[in-house]
Amino acid sequence: MPPKLTRTAALLLACAIVIPAAGCARNKTGSDTAYIARDVNSLYALAKQKLDKGQYEDAAKLFDEVERQHPYSVWARRAQMMSAFSYYMAQKYPEAISSAQRFLTIHPGNKDAPYAHYLIAMSHYQQIEDVTRDQASTANAQQAFGELMRRYPDSRYASDARLKLDLINDHLAGKEMEIGRFYQRSGKWLAATLRFRKVVEQYQTTNHTPEALERLVECYLALGIPQEAQKAAAVLGRNYPGSDWYHRAYKLVSRHVPQTAPQG
Repeated sequence: MPPKLTRTAALLLACAIVIPAAGCARNKTGSDTAYIARDVNSLYALAKQKLDKGQYEDAAKLFDEVERQHPYSVWARRAQMMSAFSYYMAQKYPEAISSAQRFLTIHPGNKDAPYAHYLIAMSHYQQIEDVTRDQASTANAQQAFGELMRRYPDSRYASDARLKLDLINDHLAGKEMEIGRFYQRSGKWLAATLRFRKVVEQYQTTNHTPEALERLVECYLALGIPQEAQKAAAVLGRNYPGSDWYHRAYKLVSRHVPQTAPQG
């Protein structure tokens, strides 16, 4: 299941869109299922009414109608963002991404552009699978949050983007660890070593690093290169001296390379 929207993210999303006062007007007419031509105020108000009731997909489609029927009105731009937000709330993430990207294509310099980038990134983030599944959405979310940080480092979304990037890196490191453990269990020591080294070199700030270093000690000893095992154990000892992973590595190196064992 995709991760739930955090309270912080929800507040950011809710605060990002400014609804004109006229948008609060209620449409007192009947059905909205037949997309007949309507004046822009009534159509936008009906879409907003659906959004307020939590009927997010219906709201998104009506906001799309605002843009389709009145493309040159001042409401069209607002409707694009509201459509993206409504699709997001309906968990229709590909549609939310498409709407937000369309907004950025037409209005790249608009004041709401940072929010559009944030909404795209969050839509990818909500599609992240667990580490046993394909990580395409994880990579897309990482790229989208990175672009948001590069373009708008001082925006209201920057701090949440940094947090999400840390979580994404931890998730990607977890995927590398899972693959590395699989190779290790299969006796494919070199392939496992490459995965654990990637964690140490690319995701060194994540909580997977101590285990990755200890696994490197195991793999290097299995490959018959105790000097590399000793180096990995030494790095582990310098950075995580009190961890269980270091104690395990220390025992392994002491057993196999007693004359040069790291000091515990």
